[in-house]
Amino acid sequence: MSEREIEYLIVGGGDAGFSAARTLREEGATGSVLVVSRDPDPPYDRTAVSKGFLGGEKSRSDVLLGGEQWFTENDVELLTRTSAMKLDIEAHTVTLSNKDVVRYGKLLLATGANVRRLRVDGADLDGIHYLRALGNADAIREDAKDNVVLVGGSYIATEVAATLSSMGRKCTLVMQEDVTLERTFGKTAGGFFQKALTDHGVTIYGGEEVARFEGEGRVSAVVTASGKSIPADAVVVGVGVSPDVSLAKKAGLEIGERGGVLTDAKLATSAVDVYAAGDIAEYDSVVHQQRVRIEHWDVAENQGKTAARSMLGHEDPHDVVPYFFSDLSDWAWFEYVGPAYTWTEEVVRGSIDEGKFTVWYLDGDRLAGALAVDRSDDLDLARELIKSRAPVDRAALAAT
Repeated sequence: MSEREIEYLIVGGGDAGFSAARTLREEGATGSVLVVSRDPDPPYDRTAVSKGFLGGEKSRSDVLLGGEQWFTENDVELLTRTSAMKLDIEAHTVTLSNKDVVRYGKLLLATGANVRRLRVDGADLDGIHYLRALGNADAIREDAKDNVVLVGGSYIATEVAATLSSMGRKCTLVMQEDVTLERTFGKTAGGFFQKALTDHGVTIYGGEEVARFEGEGRVSAVVTASGKSIPADAVVVGVGVSPDVSLAKKAGLEIGERGGVLTDAKLATSAVDVYAAGDIAEYDSVVHQQRVRIEHWDVAENQGKTAARSMLGHEDPHDVVPYFFSDLSDWAWFEYVGPAYTWTEEVVRGSIDEGKFTVWYLDGDRLAGALAVDRSDDLDLARELIKSRAPVDRAALAAT
């Protein structure tokens, strides 16, 4: 066991952790910076895992954030395949899985999230995959050769279905939702994306719950609660993630109602010199006027910037309107700002049939979010309205 001192310690090698390290150097920090990541790969573009990297268009080096030499060129130390096992907020130390004890000046927790796993009969059969990291994408690409069943109706399941279908795989999607992506975007937008999938050969069973997986050693079928038996040579499960707050919770940090580490508007936690960003941060949002926790790579990247600036003593709150995007192969692309946790009304601008439209999500008279397909310019207005919280003009929103 060895002990050493690091001025800026970052636990987590995802988008938030890398963004924080980069911002520290860009903002002039000259002290030691250490990024600790349990991932075997250096920080990489998470959006490529279900798309370009899974599809084979991008190599590992293509998706590395900053390029292969960024850490060396910026004098930032990176430990991969390493986990933080214990945080002592009084002693300002973190004990790592390699037995090192790191004494920090400032600490950022950016531990991300863990995939939710299905606990049903047959869940341990070979051929059942979860997608979170590059290694998972490698395994799916090699294993999913014929009939592939995707479980879930949100980002991962729909994106992987589109990618694998484009690679010539026969894909079937099984989901609890009636319409893809409806929990986040409603049935109007969700129906557009579902049609894009079915038009390109993806079979979809909505309103279905997986009861069990069947097979002798390896999965051969997915059986739903209603009794449907769907042949499967491989399965990819995408039923969401849970924030990885185990380290923070054991250290006594405050955990919020949305399951994240509570922070103020500057992403400072309840412990002195400890900050949180990314999937685990449940922060006081000056944009939403409430505590929010948001899972998405772009949100994590921007929070990493704010956290780094806060670690350097800046007083600016995190006031970026969260932005999201997704694409289903080259069939459909959308951008979204919000998020609208709840909404009372949808106003549509443009033509859904023509694939050029915006859905405005209203919460009473206030704009809570907006989704745009081939209408990116509408998002500038959406950001203004979300931040201002001003009453909206429905007719103006609908006008093309």
